[in-house]
Amino acid sequence: MPTPASPAAQRNDGSFDDIWDEIVWRGLVHVSTDEAELKALLAGGPITYYCGFDPTAPSLHLGNLVQLLLLRRLQLAGHRPLGLVGGSTGLIGDPRPTAERTLNDKATVAEWVGYLEAQVRKFLAFDGENAARIVNNLDWTAPLSAIDFLRDVGKHYRVGTMLKKDAVAARLNSEAGISYTEFSYQILQGLDFLELYRHYGCILQTGGSDQWGNLTSGTDLIHRVEGVSAHAIGTPLITNSDGTKFGKSEGNAVWLDARLTSPYAFYQFWLNTDDADVVARLKIFTFLTRAEIERLEAAVSAAPFRREAQRVLAYEVTALVHGVAATEAAIAASHALFGNGDLAALDAETLESALRELPTASAGADSAVAQLLVDTGLTTSLSESRRAIQQGGVYVNNAKIEDESATIGSHLIGGRLAVLRRGKRTLAGVVAEQR
Repeated sequence: MPTPASPAAQRNDGSFDDIWDEIVWRGLVHVSTDEAELKALLAGGPITYYCGFDPTAPSLHLGNLVQLLLLRRLQLAGHRPLGLVGGSTGLIGDPRPTAERTLNDKATVAEWVGYLEAQVRKFLAFDGENAARIVNNLDWTAPLSAIDFLRDVGKHYRVGTMLKKDAVAARLNSEAGISYTEFSYQILQGLDFLELYRHYGCILQTGGSDQWGNLTSGTDLIHRVEGVSAHAIGTPLITNSDGTKFGKSEGNAVWLDARLTSPYAFYQFWLNTDDADVVARLKIFTFLTRAEIERLEAAVSAAPFRREAQRVLAYEVTALVHGVAATEAAIAASHALFGNGDLAALDAETLESALRELPTASAGADSAVAQLLVDTGLTTSLSESRRAIQQGGVYVNNAKIEDESATIGSHLIGGRLAVLRRGKRTLAGVVAEQR
């Protein structure tokens, strides 16, 4: 597969009249301010735009990736991005639909600001005429006194309007209610947009459509205070075709930090995309051309069993986030796990990350393979394990096990790890007990 190009090398492939048409085709505009004016602005000279990321965790996740890639697309079209990391708003947290956020201490938030800034930087170019800039809203909120905040900013907000915002209304109608702290979040985000307009001429903010109330808080404030029009684009919330929330697996986010979600697990997430969702994911999460995506769409229809679109999607997105080398290591691990490569040739980190995605059991050197099949859930009893071995359906590190009394010791890679396989596709891991 081709190596994804650098941000500076990727450009509109000529399939669209302008960047507005492209982002609409890619399904990135769910709601916006005046469409005709936005289309004209984005087709004209460079504008400054921004998206904010709050450090409420030590990493961004797949939902944030939509915004990162939209920032990148607009920069490739010639516009100037500001990546805002919320050193102040991260101390507050925007209202969730169900309950109050747990407030993190200032030292933790400051540490997470650094992590998020590094992640945002990976997706933007910081040189050239439309170089990106990273900003932190703590720089303008920390010096602001409570009195000045209420007099200079709060006076422009009407409580009745604030109460109608979707996130606030949902919390008011819940048992949890909403604190004044989270209720005030929309004012802080509005202040961000105003400050960025004043200092950088920023006139566009992007964010998820569930943030629309916060996005328009800024456009309304700029209009009230400065008497000019600013704009907002709300991207759709990404859900799977069955309606489940995208980017979640049994309540666990898919993180962009390799320490939290390994490149192998990240690659597998995309590889397992449903046929009904894969074309939409290609449009949003890759920089493939319209012609290439339409070719893959035809392939899904004609030969879905080949899963070509999923393989391309998994490669492209993993390479964007983790780099080509980590992506190729993840692919090699995937092939090796299912008997199409040498497990011993994988680096230890990649093999360990792959095993973390499997049911695993601890073992000593003299542990019987038959018992480990039971311990990992590949069989339900020792008698079933022995039958599976007799029938030639059990493998350790892709080597067929023919002896019912075989032990794991001689098969451990690096004296620590092994992969059990029953049949063609049922896998489990073994981790040697440390002495």
